[in-house]
Amino acid sequence: MNPTFAHATWPQIRAALAGGRPVVAILPLGATEAHGPHLPLNTDVIISEGMAQYAVPELEDAGIAAFILPALAYAPAEYAAAFPGTISIGANAAKAVLLDIARSLKAQGFACLALANSHFDPANVTMLREAAAEIAALGLKVAFPDFTRRKLAQTLTAEFQSGACHAGQFETSLVMAARPELVDEDARRSAGDNPASLTEAFAKGAKTFEQAGGPQAYFGFPQQASAEEGVQTYEALAAALVAAVRAELGQ
Repeated sequence: MNPTFAHATWPQIRAALAGGRPVVAILPLGATEAHGPHLPLNTDVIISEGMAQYAVPELEDAGIAAFILPALAYAPAEYAAAFPGTISIGANAAKAVLLDIARSLKAQGFACLALANSHFDPANVTMLREAAAEIAALGLKVAFPDFTRRKLAQTLTAEFQSGACHAGQFETSLVMAARPELVDEDARRSAGDNPASLTEAFAKGAKTFEQAGGPQAYFGFPQQASAEEGVQTYEALAAALVAAVRAELGQ
């Protein structure tokens, strides 16, 4: 079975739903926003799709059929709004789309919607928490590993835990592992260290990347990134997604 939902035909989806196994739809969630001078605008989409792709074989091994839905590439992204290329949408609009997707999946008989998110703008995370609760209230199981929660954050890298992780070593490593041709290597090698913590800046009231100490829309240590670290991080992200799905399905 091809796990890419958009590449399947409707009879193939029907057959999967009638196949006797629980069927999970994984929705990669990202943003279209500035990620330093070296990473593409769709960095978060790349990461979320990678998380989903790494999770599918593990779900299959657990007896769960999984499809990866087309990614949502627009989300609240006001912190990066001053940078050309960033497209931010309102939280209510983003949540409405999620709820309509969930209603459609529930009507078709999907067992669970898994949210694979790597866009950690506070407004987006708040929206996703609300959406997950409302989807569950609709009667559809929803798996949402929230990596901003301490327990899950501790499974990721030291840079991620520090909060200085937007287009830094953490995200750059992930893009290098999945789409190395999209990394501007000259810009990456010339990007100096920026240890300013986004999470600390948010807590102090910063409303933009500039106010948070990121005049070039990156935080962290992109020169230290590696594809090897990216692969290890994808494995950790996928493990959390799989665990969340299995917990929702009672495995």
